Amino acid sequence: MEKWLVGVDLGGTTIKIAFITLDGHIVEKWEIPTNISEDGKHIVSDIADSISAKLDQLSEKSEKLAAIGMGAPGFIDMKTGFIYHAVNIGWRNYALKDELEKATGLSVTIDNDANIAAIGEMWRGAGDGEGNLLMITLGTGVGGGIIVNGHIMHGTNGMAGEIGHITSIPEGGAHCNCGKSGCIETIASATGIARIAKEKAAGDVSSSLNEILKNHGELKAKDVAEAAENGDQAAIDTLDEVAFHLGLVIANLSNSINPGKIVIGGGVSKAGHVLMSRLKNEFKRFALPRVAEGATLTVATLGNDAGVIGGAWLAKHNL
Repeated sequence: MEKWLVGVDLGGTTIKIAFITLDGHIVEKWEIPTNISEDGKHIVSDIADSISAKLDQLSEKSEKLAAIGMGAPGFIDMKTGFIYHAVNIGWRNYALKDELEKATGLSVTIDNDANIAAIGEMWRGAGDGEGNLLMITLGTGVGGGIIVNGHIMHGTNGMAGEIGHITSIPEGGAHCNCGKSGCIETIASATGIARIAKEKAAGDVSSSLNEILKNHGELKAKDVAEAAENGDQAAIDTLDEVAFHLGLVIANLSNSINPGKIVIGGGVSKAGHVLMSRLKNEFKRFALPRVAEGATLTVATLGNDAGVIGGAWLAKHNL
């Protein structure tokens, strides 16, 4: 009997779950809402019940499942699957691995959600099997994963790959949720792009972004990308600034780890050519020529499936 792996990607709003073959193909995927009431105490039983219900629906027995790999937000002890703090979920000092193993009867491996997205892209996405890979996710925040010689980097206490909190503006930068200021997350995230664009549009009455602000009261990163495509100067200046800082960060990281693939994921990556062409130029400007030659900068291809596929890879490699 060919077994299936279970990939789980825990987000603040939804939990994505999938049954995946041993070679990384999705058999069935679905999602359930994340119940964060009572400090997230129902999440594990919700996952276990949902897996069980899906097996019944597919007329499969629990023996069909080999193991679970799960990505979760927050600070995690990779060896024990213990979550010290997951802000959006409400967990503090929570033994996630032990609890999920008890609830499902399967062996469970836990990693950070940005790390499993990087693993997913390496295994079945834009990484194309490249064992030296840098992944950066640009969403509400900026996340990342660093893979060296096929292994995800965790560091001494699980903090490797916190790319979003590399300082880009040492003095006078915008305040970041981490407590510092001037992090790349305050510039290259969707919220950072909107903030910078708002500032630039305020000083340019001819900018189409002012019209959007007037009608909707807010700007989205998507609006900025579209305005830049249409030649709006405030939007172009915004993306130039974002690409400069992000390109510098990526080049410095690449000079340290020499990746073969640099994968850009998250909602902001959908800005496409208007952002990526600028980013490639800035990366080449700051990276060592030999490092730049060895690296392909590309957009992630798995979208929301990266996490569950990365989770399945984790499960497989811990069987």
